[in-house]
Amino acid sequence: MQNLHRQTLIGLFAVVAGLFLMIVAIPNWVSSPSNVRNIILSPVFWPYTLSALTIVIGLGLTITGHFSSEDMSQEKAEIPGGYGRLVIMAVVMVIYMFGLPRLGMVWTSMLAFVATAFLVRTSHPKTAVICALCVPLILYGFFAHVASVAIPQGNFVRLP
Repeated sequence: MQNLHRQTLIGLFAVVAGLFLMIVAIPNWVSSPSNVRNIILSPVFWPYTLSALTIVIGLGLTITGHFSSEDMSQEKAEIPGGYGRLVIMAVVMVIYMFGLPRLGMVWTSMLAFVATAFLVRTSHPKTAVICALCVPLILYGFFAHVASVAIPQGNFVRLP
């Protein structure tokens, strides 16, 4: 087991996770009505697509890891404070969870995106803020107005 590379282990885990999703989780826990006209709007289409993509990426990682010449010796962490950032990220997730019913998914996602970008010390802060504003709004526009999927709205500001 010591001669397996990180990519191989991560790849094998991804393949197993993707297979679990395709064989057990999606058929048993994702309900899909039979009268969906457009397959892209079916509740099972995207889970199956992402599961298949996870399996393909896992296979790629496994093959890459098999031919890798990575040094498996333990090295000291390159960036200090990793555990602190992990704890802060957990706090951001908890705040996100409690913020969803109050602010809504779009506004909470914007704030979480900005917090995460600055937590990982992005080298492009302006781009991160622009993406934090645009990506949730564009996704809201698509899902709310094109796919007709209800997006959770907050108590304070409602989007059209």
